[in-house]
Amino acid sequence: MKRFITTLKNIWSITELRNRILTTLIVLVVYRFGSYIVLPGVIPAALDAQNAAGDKTNDLIGLINSFTGGAFKNASLLALGIMPYITSSIVIQLLGFAVPYFQRLQQKEGESGRKKLNQITRLLTVAVTLVQGSGYLTYISTMGAIDPAIPKAIFWFSNIIILAGGTVLSMWLGERITDRGIGNGVSLLITVGIIATLPSALGFEFQAQLENNALLLFVLEMALLFVIIILTIMVVQAVRRIQIQFARKAVGREGSSLPNAGARDYIPLKLNASGVMPIIFAQALMFLPSTAMQFASADAASSSSFLIALNDFESGILILYHMRTLQLAEGLRKISFLKLQDHIQTNIIFAEVVDEKWNAGLLSEKLKEKGICISVWTPRLIRLVLHRDIYDEHIIQIIRA
Repeated sequence: MKRFITTLKNIWSITELRNRILTTLIVLVVYRFGSYIVLPGVIPAALDAQNAAGDKTNDLIGLINSFTGGAFKNASLLALGIMPYITSSIVIQLLGFAVPYFQRLQQKEGESGRKKLNQITRLLTVAVTLVQGSGYLTYISTMGAIDPAIPKAIFWFSNIIILAGGTVLSMWLGERITDRGIGNGVSLLITVGIIATLPSALGFEFQAQLENNALLLFVLEMALLFVIIILTIMVVQAVRRIQIQFARKAVGREGSSLPNAGARDYIPLKLNASGVMPIIFAQALMFLPSTAMQFASADAASSSSFLIALNDFESGILILYHMRTLQLAEGLRKISFLKLQDHIQTNIIFAEVVDEKWNAGLLSEKLKEKGICISVWTPRLIRLVLHRDIYDEHIIQIIRA
C-alpha cells in the first residue's frame, strides 16, 4: 500500500502527467453531465414510468443503455453516445479490405491518408447518427413520452439535429482525451458509461443483504468481484513471448574474424488479442430476435417461452423447464391413483401412488419401457425429473396400455 501511495505521489509530481489526468477527468465529468440533459419535448415522468414498468437489463435496449451510461433510457442529448462513431469506424475498416481507394489510404498514403480516413469517418458518423436518431425518436414516441403540445415536425427536426450534435460532441470529447489526456479517449468514454451504474448497483446490493442479515455474503461477493477484476486484467495483459534470434555476423578483419552471437529478441503475442468485442457482438446477436419480437407484438413477447429464454440467459432455461413441469403436473393430477405433492421444484415432481393395484416399482418399469425415467424413492413415492418434452398424455396412454 505504501508503494502504491508513493507511485501516486510521483505521478502527481510530474506537471505534464498531472495536467493530462486533470484534463481527462474534466472531459469525463462533462460527458457524464450531458447524459442527464433530457431532449426538449420529452416528458421525463412518463419516460421513467415506462422504464420502471419494463425494466430489463438483459435485452438489446439494456445493452445499448449500459454503453451510454443510462443516457439511452433517459432520452438525453447524448442518448446515442459514441456508438455511431464506433459503427462508422468499423465500416471504414472493413472497406479497407474491399475497396481499393480505402485500402490505398490505409496502407500507402501514411499520415495524409489517416487524416482523410478520419474525416470520412466523421462524416459517416453524422450520417449514421441521422438514421439512428430517427429510429430512437420512434422508440421514444411509442413509449408515449412526447409532449403533445409540441408539433411533431418541430420535435423530430430539432431533436435529430440535437442527437447528431450530441454524438459529434462525444466524438470530440474522445479525441480531446486522446490528444491532451491520458489517451484511448473512445475506450474511456465507453468504460465510464458501463461503470456509471456500478455505485448504485453496489448500494442496492448492500441494502438488500443488510435487510436479509447477510453482510458476510456481501463481503464475499465484493471479494469475488475483486478477484474477477484482477484475473481479467491478468488475461488482458498476458502475452506469450515467442523468442527470435537474428543471424550471426562476423566481427573484425578478414582472416581474423570472430563470430558474434546474434541478438535475441521476442515477439509478444497477446493471449486475448480480440478482447471483449466477440462477446459483445455475440450478446447483441442473441438479443436481436427477442427485441424484434417485443416491438412486433408485446403480447407474444410476454407469453413466448422462447423469448423468455433469450431475454434471461441466467434463468431462461430454468423458467422453461419449470413452466413445462407445471403443465405436466396439471395433467398428472388427472390420474386417479397419483397424489402429487404441493411443492413442485424447478423440473422435479414428487408423487405418491395411492392405488393398491399399483406400486412405485411397477409404474417405474412400465414407464422406462417408453423412455420416461422415474426414480423410486419408497414403495409408494416416485420422483419424475423432466429431462425432455414429456406430456401428460404420453404417461396416461402408457398406463392404460
